[in-house]
Amino acid sequence: MKTSARNQFAGKVSAIREGAINDEVELEVAGGHKIVATVTRESRNSMKLAAGASAFALVKASSIILMSDCDGVRLSARNQLKGKVAKVTDGAVNTEVVLELAGGIQVAVIITLASAQAMGLAQGSEALAIFKASSVILGVAA
Repeated sequence: MKTSARNQFAGKVSAIREGAINDEVELEVAGGHKIVATVTRESRNSMKLAAGASAFALVKASSIILMSDCDGVRLSARNQLKGKVAKVTDGAVNTEVVLELAGGIQVAVIITLASAQAMGLAQGSEALAIFKASSVILGVAA
């Protein structure tokens, strides 16, 4: 599979919470991390998503918010992945930050250069990748 989404997480469906129109699907990926996605009931049924089914999640790097110094902060975003900065690549306007999570998973995040500088991001520093369940696209092998 080739997509433009930098973040591709393969795993198994670990839970489903049904709603009136949308369902919440939880995907367990390497390292025990959980990715939560909101999809329509119709999409969930057409992909035959059920507990134990294999699936993948796609998240664009520009859809992720990066946070540091987050002790005591509570957020409504369901997906919060803590890791260490593995790489910082500054551009003229934006900066790409790659976080290394437990289990060897990497998460690529695009933030503004000004934000990266203000946060003082450096290799080895801790950060939290945050994204909403509605920013996740789920897929299954055809």
